Amino acid sequence: MGHIAIIRNFVMIADGHYADDYINTRGTIMDNYQKLHDILISYQQKYAKDQMVACREGSGWKTYSTQEFVDTVDLLSQGLIAKGLSKGDRVAIMSGNRPEWNFVDFACNQLGIATVPLYPTLSDADLVFILNDADVKMIFVSNDDLVNKMKLALDTNSLHIDIFTFDKVSGHSHFQEVVDLGRQQDHDLDSYRNAVLSDDLLTLIYTSGTTGKPKGVLLSHANIISNVEASNHLLTSEYKKALSFLPLCHIFERMVVYLYFSKGVQVFYAENLDNIVADINDVKPDLFTTVPRVLEKVYDKVVEKGSALSGIKRAIFFWALNLGHQFKEPNRNSAIYKLKLGIARKLVFSKWQEALGGNIKLIISGGAALQERLARIFWAADIKVLEGYGLTETSPVIAVNSWRAEDVKFGTVGRVLNNLDVKIATDGEILVKGPSVSSGYFQNDDATREAFTEDGYLMTGDIGELTPDGFLRITDRKKEMFKTAGGKYIAPQVLENKLMESPLVGQVMVVGENQRFPAALIVPAFDELKKWATRKNLSAETNEKLIELQEVKDKYDHIITSSMANFGHWEQIKKFELLPTEWTIDGGELTPKLSLKRKVILQKHEELIQAIYTD
Repeated sequence: MGHIAIIRNFVMIADGHYADDYINTRGTIMDNYQKLHDILISYQQKYAKDQMVACREGSGWKTYSTQEFVDTVDLLSQGLIAKGLSKGDRVAIMSGNRPEWNFVDFACNQLGIATVPLYPTLSDADLVFILNDADVKMIFVSNDDLVNKMKLALDTNSLHIDIFTFDKVSGHSHFQEVVDLGRQQDHDLDSYRNAVLSDDLLTLIYTSGTTGKPKGVLLSHANIISNVEASNHLLTSEYKKALSFLPLCHIFERMVVYLYFSKGVQVFYAENLDNIVADINDVKPDLFTTVPRVLEKVYDKVVEKGSALSGIKRAIFFWALNLGHQFKEPNRNSAIYKLKLGIARKLVFSKWQEALGGNIKLIISGGAALQERLARIFWAADIKVLEGYGLTETSPVIAVNSWRAEDVKFGTVGRVLNNLDVKIATDGEILVKGPSVSSGYFQNDDATREAFTEDGYLMTGDIGELTPDGFLRITDRKKEMFKTAGGKYIAPQVLENKLMESPLVGQVMVVGENQRFPAALIVPAFDELKKWATRKNLSAETNEKLIELQEVKDKYDHIITSSMANFGHWEQIKKFELLPTEWTIDGGELTPKLSLKRKVILQKHEELIQAIYTD
């Protein structure tokens, strides 16, 4: 992989602005967005509607029209000015997904105030570090739990920052107070909007800090606007409603919501993942974004229901499932296969559509590697799952598959966006340059220098390759690859993804750096495991006792053996341990986008891992 493959040219004018009526390579004439609030202005002019955004309220939905959205944003901007905030200041938001998140975001960005999104799961130490490092002037939080968390962190560290809540919380200032203050003002907001430049800081997003202090990624208006415009081809006019449940504090969901707004799509914010099925059936969305873990759970639930069928219905279900796994890219399936698929869609896959609201057409998956079999089966069900790839530092999308038949390739993360320049370094690392790439890290010149090559390419930290037909394939994280004691490189994600194909494997992490062989820590999918155990007339009172049963250990040994069949001898997992407790965000083992925090997991299970290699 030592070749250099440059696959796209820049389309950005040298001064950082876009040409009028910029036309992307797929022939779509774009709006001349230069600053983020231009998207809101465009929405009002082109798509104004009675329902622009909505959120759960009791058993129903509270909706906001375009006019209500714009009015609230402007009043909030007026209130922020009255509070003494000005261009260059920074405002923090700690909240789940809800319209107020958008209100604060747009109210700030049209004044040149940068937002600092905060994950609700941040440790007190990281929270205080970010507030100090970013010199935050004001904080918005959603509810009583988070305001108490924030207040405790501030008081303990003698910080004095005004906090406003989205929910009404006794003893704390409410978001509406800033809006009401804005009603008493009469500032010329156009003059503030005009003073904002496309290269001005839009948002400061801090990394999770699993390997030290968090780093603040600098993203400008131009960075994110360029990513919105280059991703424009993903959405067509047929998409009317989207459901949003991935965290807005992550740039993936946030950029996609901006993309929704740029295309006039209504956005419904899910209350939480616990009620996601009810929300999907209420909203009946045309599309949503997700992470692979959610799709894995959806698939497992579908298979579970199919397994409960009997007779001819069960046979038809598994015939359709097997057929779906054979699905190729849309223009590569034979006429006979398409005929069979039409029958399978009518008899079986139509039920998948109904389970996702009945209108679902598109799902965008990011944040982690998607199992190829899941992409194939969902496409077979006429639910197009588009796997993409990117980083916070790239605003975030670098590459993404498309719904177009010629622009999707299973097992890859799609074609590189048309305004980015990607090449593969001699060691296989993916390097990227372009208008959506961050200028670096806030007040951290050392980290910025370390992140870029001498000729200005961002080093992604991912290992990959470009296929002959121009698709990008990710093979592993450079920092996650490790050497065994024999000097052989191991790419853990590849092994993990293969093991995750078993419905009995809930979570898995491959270990073995500087050891004789790779091993695995496995968290069983306990719902499925208990059903399997019942069928085998096995019983145990707790998860701990269940995984101690020899029959259970033998089952997972068989899963590993069959999964490793096509890997090299040095790559094959020789030993494993079953764990009784799921890894979670709250437990500290997962990032907010559900990726493994490998260092944390290694530390928590250090003795267990040592035992694997001393037996």
